[in-house]
Amino acid sequence: MTLALKPDVTTTDTEDGLVLLDQRSGRYWQLNRSGATTLRLLLDGHTPEETAARLTRHHPEAAGRALTDVTALLAALDRARLVVTA
Repeated sequence: MTLALKPDVTTTDTEDGLVLLDQRSGRYWQLNRSGATTLRLLLDGHTPEETAARLTRHHPEAAGRALTDVTALLAALDRARLVVTA
């Protein structure tokens, strides 16, 4: 799976994470640090499973829910039409 932001979506790093702006609609989404890291890993070509494994290396207490959280974020980004997958 290859993930990319749609062409009309821009990002801005913040102190607490990342903001995504859909320039078509003017809507924006704010991701916390964990969400921003997750999105960056997915955009870098990592699968949801690889992303969850990388996140749990730094936060072993989250191992039981990491894949569920990654999958939920991916689904939310898809529903918001911010990403495309191939």
